[in-house]
Amino acid sequence: MTADDSFGRLDDDYPAYTMGRAAEMLGTTQGFLRALGEARLITPLRSAGGHRRYSRYQLRIAARARELVDQGTPIDAACRIIILEDQLEEAQRINAGYRRASEAPAPSTSA
Repeated sequence: MTADDSFGRLDDDYPAYTMGRAAEMLGTTQGFLRALGEARLITPLRSAGGHRRYSRYQLRIAARARELVDQGTPIDAACRIIILEDQLEEAQRINAGYRRASEAPAPSTSA
């Protein structure tokens, strides 16, 4: 990861959006975002005043949940699907790392 990548990641995780703005950006209701929090799909940070704040990463997850719900999937099932998709992506990333390590040439041992 380069320095530029790490700054982008910080930006992704920074809780910059209020609940109202997040709902507006997603074209959904604040109640929908609360439901995602109750289902523990996303956990927004709280401002000093106790207001929910969402990051870009959380908004991407919420947008995926909205896609599934709009297709008729119940919200609890949509949350479970997203969690499983995330676990699968992580497992594939780990497996790819193992594959690369096993394909790397073995260090030569010469005396």
